[in-house]
Amino acid sequence: MKIRPFCLVDMDAVIALWQACELIRPWNNPHFDILRKLKVQSSLFVVGEQGSDIIATAMFGYDGHRGWVNYLAVLPRHQKLGYARQLMEYGERALLSLGCPKLNLQIRSDNMQARSFYTSLGYAEDEVVSYGKRLLEDESC
Repeated sequence: MKIRPFCLVDMDAVIALWQACELIRPWNNPHFDILRKLKVQSSLFVVGEQGSDIIATAMFGYDGHRGWVNYLAVLPRHQKLGYARQLMEYGERALLSLGCPKLNLQIRSDNMQARSFYTSLGYAEDEVVSYGKRLLEDESC
């Protein structure tokens, strides 16, 4: 798999991939999520390609204190082949080069497959509770 920065022409394929991976929620318009990311550290939004097909994505970011990963996804038929691990290693290196001391991520509590995956990479559950407050309401998809 080749990893490269996201390009606008990738939009439909990326959204279709996120839909196939069941990452899209009604309160998050994926078009808006992508356009917002392109305004901040766009080089940290990457896709994984096999030939001309986009088979994986990851959105990394660093706020000067902690790094984050969102939308890590691999098309179901390409899962369990090491592509998600490859993306995480790429993101860890990119964030480390920016001086990032720690990478955080959030997993839906019922997503046991993701929890197992991140544990296998050396991530551990932090003793925190995640809070959120919506500042902008997305239009429906």
